[in-house]
Amino acid sequence: MRRWAWAVALTCACSATPPAAGGGDQSDPAPSWDDRDWAAFEAKARRALEQRLDTVPVGVAVAAIARTFVGAPYAPGTLDPPGPESLVIDFRGFDCVTLVENVLALARFVREPGSAALLERRSAAEDRYEDILTRIRYRGGRREGYASRLHYFSEWIADAAAKGLVIDVGEELGGTRDTERVNFMSAHVEAYPRLREDPPVLEEVRRTEERLSGLGRWFVPEARLEQVENAIQDGDIIAATSTVEGLDVAHTGIAVRVDDGLRLLHAPLVGDSVEISEETLARRVRRIGEQDGVMVARPRAER
Repeated sequence: MRRWAWAVALTCACSATPPAAGGGDQSDPAPSWDDRDWAAFEAKARRALEQRLDTVPVGVAVAAIARTFVGAPYAPGTLDPPGPESLVIDFRGFDCVTLVENVLALARFVREPGSAALLERRSAAEDRYEDILTRIRYRGGRREGYASRLHYFSEWIADAAAKGLVIDVGEELGGTRDTERVNFMSAHVEAYPRLREDPPVLEEVRRTEERLSGLGRWFVPEARLEQVENAIQDGDIIAATSTVEGLDVAHTGIAVRVDDGLRLLHAPLVGDSVEISEETLARRVRRIGEQDGVMVARPRAER
C-alpha cells in the first residue's frame, strides 16, 4: 500500500511536495535583493562570462554553471514564505527544483547580449534576472498567485517547452506515455496551508490536475535507462518519475557526464548540499524504489 508521506520523505521538496513550516543612484534604483544573494549571483554570472559560456551550446553552459552550485546548502520550502505569492530570489540554499530553475535562469542571463554591462548596474541586472526566473517558474511566464506557480514538474517541462525554453525529448528517447492521474496536492490539502486556507486556489489547483491527468507525459522507464544514457546530453534537465499515487515527479536535477558515465547533479533530501551523484543515473533510479524512470528536457537556445 502506498503512503502519501513517502513523497515528502523521498523527494527534495520538489514543487508539488508540501512546503516547510513556517542604495543606488537615480540612474540605477535601489537594489531589492539581499546582498548575499546578489554577491552569489554576480560571482556565478561573472565566472560564466569569463569562461565564455555565452558562446557555447546552451546545454554545455547549463552543465558548467550547474557544477558551480556543488556544495551549496540544501534548503527546502524557500518558495513558500508567509504572505501572498512572491518571486523568491535565494542563492543561499536550494531544493531540487529551485536548483534547476536558477541554473537555467543563469545560463539564459549570461547568454543575453549585453549581460556583462548589465552586471555593472545591479538593479537592472536584478530586474532582468527576475524577468527570466518568472518566465521559468510560472505558467505562461506570468505570476498570478500561488496557483500560477508550476507545482507539478511534468507541467513545468510542458510549459517550458511551450515557451521555447526546453525541448521535451522523452518521446524521442523511446519513452512511454504515462497516463496515471495527477492529484497529489488536492488529495492532501492538509499538507498545503495555502490550499487549506483558500478554497478558490484549491479549485484552481484541481483544474490544473484534471488537465495534466488528461494530457499524460512521456518518460523513459528505468529498465530502458542504460540503453538511452548515451543519448542524454550534458545539461539536460532530469525529472525522476514517482510511484507515489497522484505524484508525477519525485526528484529533479541536471545531467552531467563524468568519466564512467552519466550522473545527476542535484540537491538531495538525504544530505546537506548540492552534489553530483556517486552512481550513474540509471543505477540511482533503479535503487530508489519510489522512482520508476525519468522525464528529460533539453535546454533550448534563445530564439
